Amino acid sequence: MRFTLLPGQRHDMLGVKPLISGLEFDSFLADKAFDANWLRGELDERGTDAVIPSKANRKVQIPHDEEVYKWRHLVENYFAKIKEFRGIATRYDKTDESYAANWNLIAAIIAAR
Repeated sequence: MRFTLLPGQRHDMLGVKPLISGLEFDSFLADKAFDANWLRGELDERGTDAVIPSKANRKVQIPHDEEVYKWRHLVENYFAKIKEFRGIATRYDKTDESYAANWNLIAAIIAAR
């Protein structure tokens, strides 16, 4: 598992570039919030399929593979499992370091199940 902590009032799009740098993957599954031209361009340069539904306000809708997109529920299920741990769901930790350490610990617990 790889993650980056962002301020709560900032968009998740800020964390995409550091997370995908240095990784190779065939497809990038994301929801409509990640429908940005720069991200689609970077994924295209890498030869990666962007499985991202277009935002409703996009003038030209970009098609995506709906069968592959159905697998995105696994990501949502994983976050639901993480949030079963009260300390993570409520951001009980005071420092970013202890919060990140708990994320890693909980990810290991879930993987060991």
